[in-house]
Amino acid sequence: MIEVSLRAAVRPTESPEKVAGALVTLFPGIEVDAEGGWICGRGGAASLVTFHRLLREQRILDTARSVMLQGVVGDAVQFRLNKQAATVGRINFPPEEEEPLGSIHVEIRGGPALIDWLAPRTVDGKPIEEIELEDGDHV
Repeated sequence: MIEVSLRAAVRPTESPEKVAGALVTLFPGIEVDAEGGWICGRGGAASLVTFHRLLREQRILDTARSVMLQGVVGDAVQFRLNKQAATVGRINFPPEEEEPLGSIHVEIRGGPALIDWLAPRTVDGKPIEEIELEDGDHV
């Protein structure tokens, strides 16, 4: 089963609605809640469909794969996304926590094929093989 967890700090100059909107723009269908000074989101495989598509449309599969492989922790992959870019539907992987706005922290738990589904190996920027998720999650 795939579990998606997101969290982003709400800075004093930001609207909680806009921060929540940034999460939902990249991960539609995610359930969003405010927890203290954070906006948190939780969802399943279906919430990854837009993110999966955007990685291909924006032609950043190699970068995404590299970032995700570096972020493997047990059965999860962890990485950060640029919050400002997310508000306009762009995926950007910052090298470190961004100030003053902060980043979107992403954790995705799933099977070993998760990274191969999201960001497969490529040749000349094109996927060598596209796979389907096999863990019973429907996308």
